[in-house]
Amino acid sequence: MKSSTLLAVPAVVAGLAPASFAQTAASSITGTIVDATDRSPLPGVTVVVQGTTVGASTGPDGTFSLTLPPGSSTLTVSAIGYESQTVDASAGPVRVALKADVKQLSEVVVTGYSEQNRKTLTSAISSVKGDALKDIPAASPDQLLQGKAPGVQVSANSGVPGGGVFIRIRGSNSVNASNDPLYVVDGVFINNTNLIATGLGNQVSSNPLADINPQDIESIEILKDANATAIYGSRGANGVVLIQTKRGKAGDKTRITFNTYHGWSKAPKQYELVNGPELAQLENERFLNDGGNPAQLPYRPVAAGGRGLPEEQQTYDRLSDVFRTAQTQSYELSAAGGSAKTQFYIGGGYFRQESIAKPTNFDRFSLRVNLDNSVTDRLRIGTSTALTRTHRNVSSNDNNPVGVINSALFPRTNLPIYNPDGTYAKYGSFDNHQALIDNLNNDAVGSRVISNVYGQYQFGKHLTLRSSWSIDFNDMYENNFNNTLILAGQPRGTATSFLSRDITLLNEQTLNYSVDFGEDHSLQALVGNTIQKNTFQRTSLSGQQFPSNDLTSIASAATQTGSSSRSQAGLLSFFGKATYSFKQRYTADVSLRADASSRFGADNRWGYFPAVGLGWRLSEEEFIRNLNVFQELKLRGSLGKTGNQAGISDFAARGLVQGGANYLDLPGTAPLQLANPNLSWESTRQWNVGLDAAVLQNRLLLELNYYDKYTSGLLLNVPVPRKTGFASVVENYGAVSNKGFEVQLTANWLPRTSAVQWSTTANVARNVNRIEKLAAPITSGSRDIFRLEEGAPLYSFWLYHQTGVNPETGDAQYKDVNGDGQISVADRQLVGNAWPNYFGGVTNSVSYKGLDFGFTLNFEQGAKIMNMNRFFLVHGGTQSNIGYLREQLDRWQKPGDITNIPRLTTNPASNNYGGVVQNLSDRYLEDGSFLRLRTISLGYTVPQQVVGRARLNSLRVYVQAANLFTITPYSGLDPEVNSQSGVSNTKNFDWATVPQPRTFQVGLTVGL
Repeated sequence: MKSSTLLAVPAVVAGLAPASFAQTAASSITGTIVDATDRSPLPGVTVVVQGTTVGASTGPDGTFSLTLPPGSSTLTVSAIGYESQTVDASAGPVRVALKADVKQLSEVVVTGYSEQNRKTLTSAISSVKGDALKDIPAASPDQLLQGKAPGVQVSANSGVPGGGVFIRIRGSNSVNASNDPLYVVDGVFINNTNLIATGLGNQVSSNPLADINPQDIESIEILKDANATAIYGSRGANGVVLIQTKRGKAGDKTRITFNTYHGWSKAPKQYELVNGPELAQLENERFLNDGGNPAQLPYRPVAAGGRGLPEEQQTYDRLSDVFRTAQTQSYELSAAGGSAKTQFYIGGGYFRQESIAKPTNFDRFSLRVNLDNSVTDRLRIGTSTALTRTHRNVSSNDNNPVGVINSALFPRTNLPIYNPDGTYAKYGSFDNHQALIDNLNNDAVGSRVISNVYGQYQFGKHLTLRSSWSIDFNDMYENNFNNTLILAGQPRGTATSFLSRDITLLNEQTLNYSVDFGEDHSLQALVGNTIQKNTFQRTSLSGQQFPSNDLTSIASAATQTGSSSRSQAGLLSFFGKATYSFKQRYTADVSLRADASSRFGADNRWGYFPAVGLGWRLSEEEFIRNLNVFQELKLRGSLGKTGNQAGISDFAARGLVQGGANYLDLPGTAPLQLANPNLSWESTRQWNVGLDAAVLQNRLLLELNYYDKYTSGLLLNVPVPRKTGFASVVENYGAVSNKGFEVQLTANWLPRTSAVQWSTTANVARNVNRIEKLAAPITSGSRDIFRLEEGAPLYSFWLYHQTGVNPETGDAQYKDVNGDGQISVADRQLVGNAWPNYFGGVTNSVSYKGLDFGFTLNFEQGAKIMNMNRFFLVHGGTQSNIGYLREQLDRWQKPGDITNIPRLTTNPASNNYGGVVQNLSDRYLEDGSFLRLRTISLGYTVPQQVVGRARLNSLRVYVQAANLFTITPYSGLDPEVNSQSGVSNTKNFDWATVPQPRTFQVGLTVGL
């Protein structure tokens, strides 16, 4: 249907047109519905025969047809954003011009437990419609938000299908607790805990949101400030993402839609390694620099006892065996429609995405049923239910020498892939990449049910009671078998099996009151409560010593062990909210939520989270109207408090003991955790000021926000004296702040009446993160590369600062921070962080008749990345089984050379690659800024009169490319990376990580 604007339009022009459509003898009626302003056809308008359930909706050309029951001739015509009309169809042809409804004209925004006109909105909420997300080749809906919502930073940890995603709304608030937003799908609170237990090298191996089919999404709202999120209390500190799925509409005849696309993906860039002769030259040079005898060079003639001359060395390409042209397939079939009494949406889909790195892939079968039924004029019931089955063939990369990419990237290029007898050749701690591709058997099968059932009763015109019951049932079953052909299976095979289950049960009641007092006053109020219970359990089995590689079940193992665990937590909440608006000019919001959590001590279980918001539409003031400049100008501000308890143990406040401390085959227990009955909520205070403006007849829209967040009482593991028998205890200590701004500008370049429609939306944001209070510095990540300390941001890199390479000696030079004339651990310093200075995106769309063209760019500026591939592969000869990147060829070789790569040597005294520094130098810390063409697409919708001949309702074909280019100074494969995503307080760590693929796809959408 036509999109609404911020302007009111002239009065209705409605009536019966000259007889271009006629009622047949069989009481069949056809007609056309148009916009009263520009006379353009209105698709999606509901036409119902008054007093019956007979109805239809208009097609893309604004036309409809239906059969009139005997004795009925009155039609009710309605559409969102327009005033409803009643039309007599007995006289024959029908042509109706709908006028815009001033009360409905502004966009309706979904907020916490209610909806609100955007005109009166006082909160910072970003909206993304489903049409802006369609056909993007991503497994999960959170990835679709990249570059589309200001202040929302989204990046995939790797290019693994269905893998983990980093998403932050206005920065990170916590150190130990979770920083992920709350996801709510059709009223169901979603668990976003990774359930895969198989160790995959510190990467987050799965994204639970990949269980949600993006094709089912109608819209996404991102709640960012405290006034919007405080209604969610302890769940809202990190922002809230509200996902609404598609539903049927009253009066719509059943429409069946088939959507499919097929894509081909490749790595846009490959690692550049030295070849065999170059490697031999580097090794000979390193040998001489270390004082070796020139007559004993390692690469000298075989006859002289060497490994052969450098030019005799072969080059073995392992990476080409790993990377492939991967395929993506998506098939979606849906049906939607409804009568005045019952509306439905049913959608089923299959999605398969291969990784560009063998042998990983991701499969998803999905089914969604959304049903709404008006039992009576007052009682309405319904359900939103999604069933999903996923399969992942997972493989290890990142910080794991037996990962597939590691085993292809790190072994020296002159070493054969196979032994002379044809068996897999293995070097050092690295497995054979081909053995892993051929024999990895790590299957993870997920089953998920996300369901909500509701009943809604209308007490008169203004009061509505709604009660809902929901469940998120997430089950992951893993079976792994390592045969004797790979290192993990030696000497006689190993196997593990995990069954993990995460269940959230939720019951909610809300009582909504909405009333207008005359023309000037409106009031919305609600009260409610929720009861939530979360249960997590895991059973694990392992087996060793198998009789054969063909017997893979743990029952066949000679040694079998098992364990199980279970935890449970509850949350009880009461909340209320009221919104008052005067003349849609002045608006005030106030809300309060009280949460009680079982995770805290009895005296600290309750947390209280208030918020207030104010809005002033200056465009309704006479002195602004007289300027004749603004169609909309609104100031808004909010202040509130939210909480956080996510990410800590279900029993974090309690003293715990554990079994398993056995002695002489007798069972025993041992202390596990210190009690802290004073443990309480993390709390985040946030204030926000904003400005919304529309000029040039709503063709230029501006949204500005500035915010300040302060999180105190961090749920932190605080060190305790060792004499207690414990290393730490969870306490409320520490503070983190986030401050920043967001700007979004939307330009509708041409009038609505133009045959060409062209719009561009650009957004940019900046967030400044700072640790305000911390008991003591904390290091994290591999080799303690990250450090948390007061006054610095989270995700700060703690390294030695290399000032250069001495052009005379070829040795690296480092900053002597403490000035003692020596390089020691005291000279490590914070040399940058993983936060971008600015990030955002640009979305552009153009349409002309049936043609549509669009693209999306997203960017980050200023973030740093630790390139661990260079850390290991520009090693100067210190790694005996590891090869070199081509960058090593730029090393210092003779006096006078100017370079930042020191001479080859294993001498620790030089600190070039070993010694005290141990390569922990900012030489490997790079600028991760990038500008990426996220998607670009071209589509064509075949005219209705053409597809109608084939008895189709619509037909669209399109081609699309994703990640077509990325402009970046980063030398690695992809600046969008975090291989240590499974380790808290780390980000932008590149270590043998699968890059984001470049994808080309073709698609087809057919409406029946």
